[in-house]
Amino acid sequence: MTLHASRDGGRLVLTQGRLTLREQLPEDALQLAEGKPAALVWIDGVPGDGTVGAATMTVATSRAGIYRPGWGLFAIVRSEDGTAVGGAGFHGPPDRGSVEIGYDLSESARGAGWATEAARALCQWALAQPDVLTVLATTEPGNHASQAVLERVGFVRVADRGELWAYELTSIPV
Repeated sequence: MTLHASRDGGRLVLTQGRLTLREQLPEDALQLAEGKPAALVWIDGVPGDGTVGAATMTVATSRAGIYRPGWGLFAIVRSEDGTAVGGAGFHGPPDRGSVEIGYDLSESARGAGWATEAARALCQWALAQPDVLTVLATTEPGNHASQAVLERVGFVRVADRGELWAYELTSIPV
């Protein structure tokens, strides 16, 4: 499925099938970090805890002066009605050819393929950028749902990072 990248008011917007990923700029991330909806309609009323945590990372990179547009948090939005079902994004800009992703879904959106589609779209976009050779992801050993998402996208498990299982991806399987 074709990934379409566009800009809307300075935001990167990635669209693929039923999914739209809307970049959350630092000012949006600040609202999300406070548990506020940031001008989005959330399936469960507010962003999930993982999305709030990711927003905090985007705010921190902005305050540290290392934020780069396109390399932070995205709202996972249903294209059909504009409802936000979770968050996905990067833990920061690329570093030595690698970038790390994460994702979180609202309770009501789990089990419908949104995390897999969001991770696939993020990886497809990232690996098309000249400064990215590898996409990384980590999970807790007991997080079987997240591990299944990574495996469906094509990630391969590599050496653990401390207590976390680590995965990497260098290309999107066809």
